[in-house]
Amino acid sequence: MNEMNDRLRSGYDLRVLLNDGVRGQYVACFRAGANLILLDPDVARDFPDETAVNEALRLVIQLGEIQRRQEPIVTA
Repeated sequence: MNEMNDRLRSGYDLRVLLNDGVRGQYVACFRAGANLILLDPDVARDFPDETAVNEALRLVIQLGEIQRRQEPIVTA
């Protein structure tokens, strides 16, 4: 099969699949510096929304800061 005969299946007609899409729907978020990530399914089950993820990450950051403050200062 060469490239000239390679055709998409009718079920993959992008004119139909993208018909309800809104061009530029998320552009404002990306310009504002949004960082889009994909959570693994087992992690996503425990974090229903972005607020839960942000709260958990802030807690991890705070725990790291506490641990750094408690580490003894070694002088040579």
